[in-house]
Amino acid sequence: MKKKNEITFCVKSKYALFSDPLNRVSGEKFSYQIPTYEALKGVVKSIYFKPTISWFIDEVRIMNEIQFTTQGIRPINYHGGNTLSYYTYLTDVEYQVKAHFEWNLHHEELEKDRNENKHWLIAKRMVNRGGRRDVFLGTRECQAYVEPCEFGEGKGFYDDHTIVPFSTMVHGFIYPDEWLHEEEKGKLIATFWTPVMKKGIITFIRPEQCAIRRIVGTGDIKRFEKDINFKSVEHEEGGELHELGE
Repeated sequence: MKKKNEITFCVKSKYALFSDPLNRVSGEKFSYQIPTYEALKGVVKSIYFKPTISWFIDEVRIMNEIQFTTQGIRPINYHGGNTLSYYTYLTDVEYQVKAHFEWNLHHEELEKDRNENKHWLIAKRMVNRGGRRDVFLGTRECQAYVEPCEFGEGKGFYDDHTIVPFSTMVHGFIYPDEWLHEEEKGKLIATFWTPVMKKGIITFIRPEQCAIRRIVGTGDIKRFEKDINFKSVEHEEGGELHELGE
């Protein structure tokens, strides 16, 4: 069932690098076969971000064949000079993404900014614009482009593949302002899962449903104050129905 606060879009790029931390030996980088939850969440935040809301990725549809290409890269060393590394990228990628937002209840100071309809309308407008900020897939050099779409439209390469399982991979992070259990308060937590693709579609579990998790850091919740470091949705451009032709 379609949610009122849901957006769908297509994201395309010549290259993508969803780096597996287990394969970063000596600076080498090797991409996962599919996008991580966190990478797609980053795309959505580049489209429209407000601390009032938390984005959740529901599904991703893999449109093109999974293909890799390897390039020789000369990254700069910390103490000067260059070294040679090989980065293995996904190439010619296209994904259809379905996402929705929920209120971030840890920001009590933003309670008056919880206007669901306006946030949704602005998010849809930003999808039509291609995002508010630069969009990239995995790493900064993999510039991507966003456009609106109906999730499920068009022909996908894996539409006829019933089930394709993948090994355990990074799901994403639970940040200090997104904690759900008291023992997670003030901590940065990495989450892992084992995805399965069915007819080209991967349905994501929520971060709190990931059974494998690890504390990787700590932090405090950043607070926001109107007209100092925060702009109310009431003063945002694009929150009117007529601007979307509705």
